[in-house]
Amino acid sequence: MLDFKIRQAGDVTILDLAGRISVGEALAFGPGSGTVLGDVIRELANKGHRKILLNLRDVKYIDSSGMGDVVRSFTSLRRQGGDLKLFGPTPPVLEVLRITNLHKVLEIKDDEASAIQSFSKQTAAD
Repeated sequence: MLDFKIRQAGDVTILDLAGRISVGEALAFGPGSGTVLGDVIRELANKGHRKILLNLRDVKYIDSSGMGDVVRSFTSLRRQGGDLKLFGPTPPVLEVLRITNLHKVLEIKDDEASAIQSFSKQTAAD
């Protein structure tokens, strides 16, 4: 089960995630039993949030469908002129990112402050 809280730091929207990122769990246990991360990100993007940061400190597990959700969200945000970044992945999540080589595609920071700062550096470079 995935829990989340949404907060703002300037123009960066931070999603504090906790639990398991797995599309299969929400589907297996029926509607309302789990949050699909991609739906949350899509909803935020539709409301104009273009800089989204995922706090993975309390994520214990992510499966391939969960990773697919993250990648689809990343691609969709990029197409809309936005960006999706990650920070604080736990060892099991970092391992999945490395195995899938997504650590080379997605920007991953160790802490929230440097992750937030990386958004403004990017805009300054544009």
